[in-house]
Amino acid sequence: MRKIELEIVALSHSITQTHSYAVVLGEVNGLRRLPIVIGGFEAQAIAVALEKMQPSRPLTHDLMKNFMSAFNIELHEVVISNLQEGIFYSKLICSSNDETIEIDSRTSDALALAVRFGCPIYTFENILNSAGILLDDPAGKKGTKPVTPTISEHEKGAEDDLRAMSVEELTMLLQEVLDQEDYIRAIAIRDEINSRKSKS
Repeated sequence: MRKIELEIVALSHSITQTHSYAVVLGEVNGLRRLPIVIGGFEAQAIAVALEKMQPSRPLTHDLMKNFMSAFNIELHEVVISNLQEGIFYSKLICSSNDETIEIDSRTSDALALAVRFGCPIYTFENILNSAGILLDDPAGKKGTKPVTPTISEHEKGAEDDLRAMSVEELTMLLQEVLDQEDYIRAIAIRDEINSRKSKS
């Protein structure tokens, strides 16, 4: 079966499940999107890597990457290989000592590792057909690169709270949430600070 390359185009709170997030994968040079619901910890792990943030101590997926690198295990690609009863199944395609190994993985963990290794993410046509969403292409922009992956605001209320704060208050809050290792909130605060600086 032909593999279809995907890339992470968005990460946001899940509308359908509380305390969950949705990572949206987009078809490279295509209009289809594949939303996958993941847990908060995995969403944070993906967000930290996407935003190139440096946690004070390694997160679990950083530890896994360091472990694999120390033992000369390369992650070549991630394949979302199956979908059964709403659950996505993935494989890590790795190599060590000229031997290629497929390792079963939760899709959220596979994506967190793919971002860290900078390796491609693939799926198959049947999975995109059954769980994917086709975007309209009114401007004929098919084939253009999607926007840089972004982290959406938690809720409208949280966004309004940040807008009501001064830059000094935001800077103090940013340090607090970084100390608590709440990187998703840190990204939202950092983006608010940056948007104000760009306007001044």
